Amino acid sequence: MKLDGMRTYDHDEIVDVVVVGTGAGGAPLLARLAQRGLRVVALEAGPNLDPDDFTNDEVEAPRINWMSERLSGGETPTAFGPNNSGFGVGGGTLHWGAFTPRPDIRDLSLHTGSGTGPHAAATSDTAADWPIEHADLTRYIVDVERTIGVSGPTPYPWDAERTYLEPPVDRNAPADLMALGCARLGIRATDAPAAILSRDREQPHHGPRRGSQNLGSIHQGERFGTKATTANTYLPAAVAAGAEIRPDSMVHGIERDALGRVTAVVYRRGGEEFRQRSAALVLAGGGIETPRLLLNTGLANSSGMVGRNFLAHGAVQVWGRFDEQIRGYRGYPSALISEDFVRPADASFVGGYLLQSLGVMPLTFATSLVRGAGLWGDELVEALDAWRYSAGIGINGECLPHENNRLVLSDERDEWGVPRAVVTFTQGPNEKAIDDHAVGTMTSILEAAGARETRVLPRTAHTLGTCRMSADPGEGVVDGDGRSHDIPNLWISDNSTFPSSLSANPGLAQMALALRTADRMLA
Repeated sequence: MKLDGMRTYDHDEIVDVVVVGTGAGGAPLLARLAQRGLRVVALEAGPNLDPDDFTNDEVEAPRINWMSERLSGGETPTAFGPNNSGFGVGGGTLHWGAFTPRPDIRDLSLHTGSGTGPHAAATSDTAADWPIEHADLTRYIVDVERTIGVSGPTPYPWDAERTYLEPPVDRNAPADLMALGCARLGIRATDAPAAILSRDREQPHHGPRRGSQNLGSIHQGERFGTKATTANTYLPAAVAAGAEIRPDSMVHGIERDALGRVTAVVYRRGGEEFRQRSAALVLAGGGIETPRLLLNTGLANSSGMVGRNFLAHGAVQVWGRFDEQIRGYRGYPSALISEDFVRPADASFVGGYLLQSLGVMPLTFATSLVRGAGLWGDELVEALDAWRYSAGIGINGECLPHENNRLVLSDERDEWGVPRAVVTFTQGPNEKAIDDHAVGTMTSILEAAGARETRVLPRTAHTLGTCRMSADPGEGVVDGDGRSHDIPNLWISDNSTFPSSLSANPGLAQMALALRTADRMLA
């Protein structure tokens, strides 16, 4: 994005707020604070990228992902690199899939609203409620949808009061096949809400954004502005209001005064070390980088909860092979959704899952076959040969917190001299039960649509929960507003604060939480 001509601040000047991270958690908050007249500086570890340089080439695309090594363990270790955090001005929204379902009201009260059944009885005590109201969060979600341009169907089958200002994007072939299978089985499905413009739009402080070009390569970066990122929505608005964004700036230290309040952050840029003074600090680095920084500095952890309760959405996929060519690389990859299984009637588990159709680019599909199905050699080549004839369905499934799923620091240090993160994750019986139910559902849909064979690809997605919000200071790291229980001028605005994973993808909810936290700071 264009950063020339923006206001700048001296390192010795005490700015009102420093924000670490420019993705879904940092950018909306940065814009809101700047628009209210605060002096704000954002520090982004990644570079400032020119959208004209984005390419459909999957080999080149990882430069928008956080590729610095993270160590992953447990019985079902989560994958990093292209599967998770972004790297650059815009953070994770540079590579996100822009799939924007809203959280279900039941997702925010997972503990008190837990159902019955063998798994529910055994695991409901590990579920967690959010210390905020669903209606309050939804008010901010509507604000986000209108600001970034979320397209979707009106009416919406699972929420009669919901409206979208933009009509849905065109369906691609995988969406048509999922719709066919759902119709034959009596499952409700509709066009998916997506932060993809279905028609041209003039974005304030950014300029023209083009309507959908039916490109399937949005995870590699998108050059036309069709996909909403914070780099073409909130960040230009923040800069126009007087915010400064410093790319290539990796924060590794936090300074405090004798009373324990934050006074400055220390960061590395271009091989040099700098110190920015600030009256308040917001961490928005995501579910890995925020707890890593806090553990490295030893701050905000009187509860011992920093790094604990790591959550990863269940994201198992089922792929079907059809007789005709599907060409799933065309069109928006996840153009169809079903929320019929957010709370299945026959559930033997807490929570649930939503379904999304899947189109995919070839290298991503190959990686999934290796990682999820364990294919190699001739088997892999044969499966790849069927790519053109394949369509998939995936889930976003609830994940319960568990104390053994956690992030700690390694003795090994990264290129900035910071200890690397070690993340341990093992799916529990509740997650396994959701996967089993979902695999049966998705297999039935694909077979009803005409698939002659199917393949299951186990996986998880997203990095959540490592600095969770809580009403009780002993049970979390921040309160319901995102404010540290320990340090009054330290706030967290990213998905590390999620008490539970939700059945919805986290991007939309995180942007809404960022605006809510900004308003609480201003108050």
